[in-house]
Parts: sequence; C-alpha cells; structure tokens
Amino acid sequence: MFKFIIHLFAISLCFITLTSFIQPSAKKQIQWMTIEQAYTKSKKEPRKILIDIYTDWCGWCKVMDRQTYTDKKVVEYINEKYYAVKFNAEQKEDVKLGGNRYVSKGRVHELALALTNNKASYPTTVFLESNFDMIQPLPGYFKAKEFHEVVTYFGEDYNKKEAFDQYKGTTYTQLFQAQQ
Repeated sequence: MFKFIIHLFAISLCFITLTSFIQPSAKKQIQWMTIEQAYTKSKKEPRKILIDIYTDWCGWCKVMDRQTYTDKKVVEYINEKYYAVKFNAEQKEDVKLGGNRYVSKGRVHELALALTNNKASYPTTVFLESNFDMIQPLPGYFKAKEFHEVVTYFGEDYNKKEAFDQYKGTTYTQLFQAQQ
C-alpha cells in the first residue's frame, strides 16, 4: 500500500511539473503602442492610427478595455488596419511628434486637448490618417459590435464615400454580417 501511495505521488508530481510548462492558448490582444511609436512606424509603413484617450479613474474606459477591446473581431481588425495607441489624458510626460512638443498642462495633457478639439471626454477614440491628419474624434463608450462598425467604416475609407448611417444600414451588413 505504501509503495502504491509513493508511486501515485510520483506520477502526480510529474503531471503537475509537466503541465506547469504548458501555456494556455494566448488570447489575441490589441497591439497597443505609444503615440511616438505609432508616429515612427507610420513613417516606415503607413497605416491609420486609432488612439484610445483614457484616464485611470474613468469607469467606462475600463469597461471598454474589458469588453470592447477584447472582442475577437475588434482585436483582429484593429491589429490588421491600425496602429493602436493608448494615451492617458492625465500623463505628465511630454510627447514629441516630429517638430512638435506637447506638454502636460494642469490636469489634462495638451495632446489630449488637441486630439479632442479642446473637448476632453473619456473615453474618446481618435482616428487619424497615416500622416496624422485628423479623421474624427469619437467620445464615449462603444459596445463591441458598434465599435467594429466604426473601425471598419474608417479603416476601409467608407467615410470618404458615404454617410455612416447609410454604411451601417447597408454596406456593413452586406460586408461583415455575412461573415458571421
């Protein structure tokens, strides 16, 4: 009986040791970077930029992080079409983009104000062209499905062809709903 217990213990120990080296399949995540990294990468390989402007105290920012920015379709699309930037509107560090320097001014960073047309709201998602020209800042929380509609609207340049309501009503439904 004692040998059996020792044998069972040894097998259990081996099993635990072996399984501790096996990593669970990693869930895909958005490849977040700093705005400076996106600026540099966009010079070498042009791609639109998506900026998530948040604060540490923003509850809806945290909900969007947990629910929207973890949705499989959203993650895949953003990683394929955009350089994704997380920008804390209350950060204290200066930001240098090309010849411009943005500094922290009081509670809200100068760059956050510039990207939101001086209407700081959290969360705000800012869409930029690859050359950093403004496409559109969108304040507020988005559920995953709504957000996928928005990122594809800008990502595929439908914003240059049709109104969002038309896109959402027909084009998006035809293109992306059929893939489900």
